Amino acid sequence: MSENALDPRALNAESSIGPEDAPEARASWIVPAIIGSALLMLTLESTVMSNALPAIAHALHEEPLRLNMTLTLFLLASAVFLPVSGWVADKFGARRVLIASMALFAVSSAGCGLAGSLPQLIVGRVFQGASAAMMMPVGRLVLLRTTPKSELVGALSILTMPALVGPVIGPMLGGFIVTYFDWRWIFFINLPIALVGGILIRLFVPNITEAQARKIDWIGVLLTGVGLAALMFGFENLGRNVLPPVQVAGLFLLSFACFGLYARHARGYPDAIIDLAVFRIRSFEAATVGGGFMRIGVGATPFLLAMLLQVGFGMSPLAAGTLTFVSAAGALFMKGAAPPILRRFGFRAVLLGNAVLVAVSFGLYALFTPTTPHWIILVVLGVGGFFRSLHFTSLQGLTFADLDQSQMSRASTTASMVQQLVQSVGIGLAATLIHFVQLYRGEPQLTWQAVSPAFVVIGILSLVSLFWFVRLPADAGDELNRRSPA
Repeated sequence: MSENALDPRALNAESSIGPEDAPEARASWIVPAIIGSALLMLTLESTVMSNALPAIAHALHEEPLRLNMTLTLFLLASAVFLPVSGWVADKFGARRVLIASMALFAVSSAGCGLAGSLPQLIVGRVFQGASAAMMMPVGRLVLLRTTPKSELVGALSILTMPALVGPVIGPMLGGFIVTYFDWRWIFFINLPIALVGGILIRLFVPNITEAQARKIDWIGVLLTGVGLAALMFGFENLGRNVLPPVQVAGLFLLSFACFGLYARHARGYPDAIIDLAVFRIRSFEAATVGGGFMRIGVGATPFLLAMLLQVGFGMSPLAAGTLTFVSAAGALFMKGAAPPILRRFGFRAVLLGNAVLVAVSFGLYALFTPTTPHWIILVVLGVGGFFRSLHFTSLQGLTFADLDQSQMSRASTTASMVQQLVQSVGIGLAATLIHFVQLYRGEPQLTWQAVSPAFVVIGILSLVSLFWFVRLPADAGDELNRRSPA
């Protein structure tokens, strides 16, 4: 395979790149950096949104906990539309799909900014999630098909670098906007980012297509979409007294039935939208299923910190954003350190040790009180962000370590779908835990004492991932790290 990351000869034999996409004049870091601009828009949106939830709730005259729907339904829409992203990219070309999805994201962001009620805001967020579903897996698919495995960890680090700028500036930017301007500008800032990103994608990203795209599995799309929607609405209404308990239980049963029917359907259908066979690859299973338990906590943390610092401690959005940005700064600092750490210790050792450190960091957040010195909060959040980012980079690399090129498209879709699902579960679980603690304590208003126990629960959940990591071989993913056998 050619050392040039964009050499057409490095692609799957069934893939095609137009002559205008000749890569000789382009450095190997340009494409992952440009694709990362789409991730910048997504991560900036999510971190700004999380920090602005209490202010938006006040402006729309809603309870802060109800605003978790704007986060969970965004992720749910992403998960529902993710299964078709790989097929759409193969059919119409990755570059066209990326540009179209960025344009739709910009339009739906403008719709969110013009919303006058919570239902209108939710509709805009659903369209945002649908367009976001095409960005990450399609962008990552371009990278996977144009990068030799020996360079994949470095390329993934470059890919996520721009995306990490969002969490670094997002909390403070969101706090500044809602403190001194109108919350609607947190959506309008996406418009120039989408414009610049679309232009760069048009100029530099190859329009990878499949010579013969597989047939779309509409039965699989229907079963997975209904199953995910039922699961998330079940979590959303758990213990809320909005739906009768029998109907909530029915949602969970419907979800499990759809997933069971899909598993049966996929076994006998070669073009199934989600390739369940990739879960038989131990590295993919560990990174996707095992790593999912850590991603539950990662999905819940921004929401929990916003509730803890702003509603519980009474901080302004700007003050809370100034504290939480340190977590993302720690993650950004780690990115350059990840490849040498993985080369030195290997994926298995890093994931085993780091899982414990991530769980401890979640537990430490539960010890924050209104009297905790801010410098201690800053240090704990920064260190926690460092180790969570190392975990993310390790999981991303391990996910594709042992896959063939022919498996990349559907495996990328499957991994992204699971990631979106577990993060949305994390937010729904966090809101449900807070609700139950409030009921147990008999508190009519949200307090910090109702938020803190949720950090302990997600920390314990993240340790479940050790069951998968400990079964990995010692040399798992060494081809990506260029490690020599011990």
